[in-house]
Amino acid sequence: MTYPILYSFRRCPYAMRARLAIASSGLTVELREILLRDKAPEFLATSPKGTVPVLIAGNVIEESYDVMRWALEQSDPENLLTPMTKAAYALIEQTDGPFKTALDRTKYAVRHPDLDPAESRATAASFIEKLDTQLNGKPWLFGDEPSLADLAILPFVRQFARTDLDWWDAQPFTHAQNWLAAFKASDRFASIMTKYTPWKSGDDVVLFP
Repeated sequence: MTYPILYSFRRCPYAMRARLAIASSGLTVELREILLRDKAPEFLATSPKGTVPVLIAGNVIEESYDVMRWALEQSDPENLLTPMTKAAYALIEQTDGPFKTALDRTKYAVRHPDLDPAESRATAASFIEKLDTQLNGKPWLFGDEPSLADLAILPFVRQFARTDLDWWDAQPFTHAQNWLAAFKASDRFASIMTKYTPWKSGDDVVLFP
């Protein structure tokens, strides 16, 4: 039996969100771990832009959010799509837009010598404050159960927190901190962070999850 092929990189937040949705859906894919500094030619032939995730499922899907939708629109046992409102989609857009820009300018400040990394971090933190308000009184962004928005956003909040964990822990947004801490301690997170040997042509098939 052949399965859809997912090109992935373990630590990439875009690839994480794709794996989270696939794992939740219960679908099975063939996982091919990519080494970003030495990308397999078969991967580049499939997706010349060379970023992960990439899903081959009849057609080629090159955007992480589209991979999430591909999985959950086929199978959504956790009802991750049910609580998705315009506000939820707006949070994902803000994550992928202004927040990710500010995150990158914070994490890779050396690449942006003309920018003040403290200002970039403050811009990112203002979005975390918005999430913190949204999380007040509930474990997930939109209630007692997770949504597509939670799984789409959490990998990027994790990446931002890791730019300076001492700073993160000292901030007043306790709801967002608890949300991230619960996610990192969960079986859900552990299950998508298995380490794989980088794929090369001829390797045995690795199935995920």
